[in-house]
Order: sequence, then C-alpha cells, then structure tokens
Amino acid sequence: MSALLKGEHAFGVMCRPGRQLPEFSVKTGANPNQTADFLGAEIHTLSLPDCFSQRTLRTASFSSQVALVTLLEAWSDADLDAVDPYRIGLVVGGSNIQQRELIKTHETYHNRLHFVRPTYGISFMDSDVCGLCTELFNIRGFAYTIGGASASGQLSILQAIQAVQSGQVDICIAMGALMDLSYWECQGFRSLGAMGSDRYAQEPAKACRPFDHDRDGFIYGEACGVVIVESASLPRRKDVTPYARITGWAVGMDGNRNPNPSLEGEVRVIQKALDQAKLSAEEIDYINPHGTGSLIGDEIELQAIDLCDLTHAYLNATKSITGHGLSSAGTVEVIATLLQMQARRLHPTRNLDNPIEPSCNWVKHQSIAHAIENALNLSFGFGGVNTALCLGLAQK
Repeated sequence: MSALLKGEHAFGVMCRPGRQLPEFSVKTGANPNQTADFLGAEIHTLSLPDCFSQRTLRTASFSSQVALVTLLEAWSDADLDAVDPYRIGLVVGGSNIQQRELIKTHETYHNRLHFVRPTYGISFMDSDVCGLCTELFNIRGFAYTIGGASASGQLSILQAIQAVQSGQVDICIAMGALMDLSYWECQGFRSLGAMGSDRYAQEPAKACRPFDHDRDGFIYGEACGVVIVESASLPRRKDVTPYARITGWAVGMDGNRNPNPSLEGEVRVIQKALDQAKLSAEEIDYINPHGTGSLIGDEIELQAIDLCDLTHAYLNATKSITGHGLSSAGTVEVIATLLQMQARRLHPTRNLDNPIEPSCNWVKHQSIAHAIENALNLSFGFGGVNTALCLGLAQK
C-alpha cells in the first residue's frame, strides 16, 4: 500500500528471457547508445513459499507460479481454510497467458522434439493455472478461465459475482492472471501502434503516461491480482473484514473485432452499472479508469466520463504506477481501489504533466486524502469488451 501511495514503479528495459527480439542484446544497465527495445515493469523477486511442493513448482510456468503466490496472500487474508472447499469456486481471467513460456520451450527443443518434458502436454494450456490452484488449495467447487483481452481481470470478478449470486458457491475467487508476453506479442502490439514507447526509449521511467498529451501507447507491467467475492449472508469469519460492497456492474460488447474503442459502448456500461447500483452520477466520488496511455482510448474514455456527468469525481490512473498487465489489469485496479478505500487516500498519477482534459478532477503527482464512498472501476478490452463495476463502503 505504501508503494502505491508513493507512486513507486519498476519501469525499465525488459530483461526477462524471451522478452526482447533475438537480434538485440539487452543489458540491465542503461546505455544511451543502445537501442532500447521493449519497455515495461517486471517482477524482480518472486519468493516461492516452502508450503508448495518444489517438484510441482519446477514444472509450473511463470504465470502459474505468480498465481500461486498471489492466491496464497488473498487466501490467508480471507481465512479461506475455514470455508467448505466444495463451496469455493475459482474464475481465472485471461487467455493465451503463457506465450513467453511457449516460445522458450519451442526454441529450446525445436531440434530435439522427442525430449520435450511430458508435463508440457498440460502446462501449455491456460487451464493448468486452474489445475495448480485447485490442487494446492483444495478448491472443490468449480474452476475455469475466461478471456476478455484487457478486460479479463474485471470480467473474472463479474463472473464471480454471478456465481455467488446464483448459489453455485458461497465464495468465488476472481484472479486476473499474469499475461507472460514474449517478443512476438510485444512486437505485434508495437506494430499495431498500441504499445509505446519510441518517444521515451532512453527514459523508461517517463514512458508510461496515461491521459497525458505526450503518451505514445501502453507500457506493459507484469502483474497478477486476486479478489475474493463472497455472499453478504455468509457468517463472518473471525478477523476477516470486508474491504467493500459490490453495488452494481455491467458488461457489454461493441460488435467490433478491432481494437478501436466505442464511445457508445463505454457510456452504456457506465450507465447500466450506475443504474444497477441505484446511484446517481453525483454520488460517484472516485473513478479508477482503464487509462492505458492509448492515443485514442484515453480520449474516448474521458469523453464517456464527461457524457455520464462524472467529471467531478476524483480520477487517477493505476497503470501509471503498475504498467498495463493486460489480462490482470482489471483485477489489479479493483485491488488498488479497495486499498485506497481502506487507506482513505488516493494514489498519484505518474507522469501526468499535461492532461489531455485539464477540467477533470485529477489526482496528479502527489497522493491526497479522500474517503471514498462510491467508486467506479472501468475496464475495456480488444474485440469490443466493455465492463464497469461500482463499489461502496462495506456494511458494518
């Protein structure tokens, strides 16, 4: 929480094997004469607890390892050991999340295919993340993955809500999985014009700048997030305090395969979520936007906020600190909202030097005190996926 409020970041030239084009030799030290390839924020240290089988972890992908560590923290926080495992479900947001692992395997074994490890036959599938989590945490309700591009994380939360509401389970775990990009996906995003940064190739700390005039695309960030959704009627477990109450949500499609956003689609899900929450626009006092740093996307999103009469609400961009986790983004940003509600403070927006819409109620370079009462989280994905989620103060 402290790092979030301070706006601490880990942006640099990405150095994880399989992240840079093969013809480039990437060094960890900044060299002004070197052509920086793909920028991003990577997890520097991943501590794998002794409670997990080392044999299992050796065959788990990086996405799966991060998923297990993240779930362990959320599981302990919610004291899920005290819950009937047959009444717990899991929804993993994200598809095609292990591409770097696949590229590494293909490059390692392309001349000796008969020596590919047998576990590759299961580990290449996204469902392997579900399998590992359900095995190591004894989840017996249900588990599946759901893909919605960059809206996957928030979409997993919406699916978890519906699973609890329908009575399938009492508690549902919503996970935004780490999308482990390889240089193939990075190059594809750069060719598409979605990923920056040519402008800040030599200054990675300045590259990620949602809603700023000098943005030139999103900057990737490794991340995984877990949110526990449970029925309000479930008896409270000792020392477990809810972070917030879910009051409304919406999902809608644009009927568009392409990455360009739809103003109408975004306005529609915002209004639908507010209607379900029985909230007026004036009652929303904080918005956590999608805010990627996209040249078109950022402008469309602010237009949608304006058309919904929400420009009075405080606004900051979590991706300016974490980078864009793609499949995990929506979950990570809901977690950021929950932490800000708990701290009664709002985190800064890094690099917001010249906002494209100065009239919005921005939280810029410093955190500020604010007790959130009603928050709105927005998340959008390629292929015309729009989602919105309203959060209110937890009931005493």
